[in-house]
Amino acid sequence: MRQRNFHRMFLTCYTDTFGYGWHHVDLFVHDEQGLEVNWVHWQVDEDGPMAADAVTALVEPGLKRTSEWQHGMSANGMEFWTADAAWR
Repeated sequence: MRQRNFHRMFLTCYTDTFGYGWHHVDLFVHDEQGLEVNWVHWQVDEDGPMAADAVTALVEPGLKRTSEWQHGMSANGMEFWTADAAWR
């Protein structure tokens, strides 16, 4: 089996801008070309980085955020934040 060298693992959390009622955090893994190779998500009770940090500590205690949260806005107006992450 060929060993993969992953380039980046990062968390993304969102504001439920459109009222879907689905508050969640995503963990994405991208390869050295920046292509998505895997992702997983878990639900949170509230939106935003503070809630994402709290639930991640409970759901994935071995996962550490390694950068500050960076704020963004999608083309359709959804607010989100991303932060790099790594396994301890």
